[in-house]
Amino acid sequence: MPGVQGRVTLVTGAGRGIGRATAELLTSRGARVMAVARSKNELKTLGLDYVAADLGTPDGCAFAVKQTRERLGPVSILVCNHGIGSAHERVIWEQPPEVWQETLRINLDGPYYLSQMVVKDMIEQGYGRCVFTSSTAGEKAEYAGSAYTSAKHGLLGLMRAISRDAGPHGVTSNAVLPGWVRTSMAEKSAGAEAEKRGITLDEVWKERAALYPPGRVATPEEVAHVIAFLSSEESSGVSGEAITVALGGLV
Repeated sequence: MPGVQGRVTLVTGAGRGIGRATAELLTSRGARVMAVARSKNELKTLGLDYVAADLGTPDGCAFAVKQTRERLGPVSILVCNHGIGSAHERVIWEQPPEVWQETLRINLDGPYYLSQMVVKDMIEQGYGRCVFTSSTAGEKAEYAGSAYTSAKHGLLGLMRAISRDAGPHGVTSNAVLPGWVRTSMAEKSAGAEAEKRGITLDEVWKERAALYPPGRVATPEEVAHVIAFLSSEESSGVSGEAITVALGGLV
């Protein structure tokens, strides 16, 4: 089966968590992966081609795409996974404007810039896959998370717009919506919640696990496998879809 064999793939947020698991999985399946994140130290340990860049700016996105084209070739697969969480957010009437601006810049503006740049490559090839990591917060608002919730909702709109614009040219565009996954980003929110409520970190994760029928949270690898399918040639019949990866839970 062709899958992703030989396809030039740009994976963002690849230094850790879901992005790292995805970069490793796609590489194991024959994709030519460029791993992108802000932390050069994390990327170095992957053993893959990498670019350290700020993907919340047009220049940072352009640099990552330029490096990928020059070193690997035109992009066929974009896995847009980078982002910041909501642990530092407050209820909307107390939310600092700079928190809103930073969250939207990284979580929504960056994916827009990257998509605008790489979809051109895909159209020229007559083939492409765009996969975005949203969140269950992309469909259901979380408490004290107006910026994160808005950005993740917006990401679904961007994904669907691309599916309409680029669909006639052999390009699909989809999103995954993970629930709680024990990544470093989620650890920050768990730590903030534990401190606020005066409970332990393990107690927070026990409560989160109880939200899902299996009594646990999803792993980065489980999300990565769904991303890998949506990145593959076999997913050609799926576009404009938001797929929840939350073990049957509601959040």
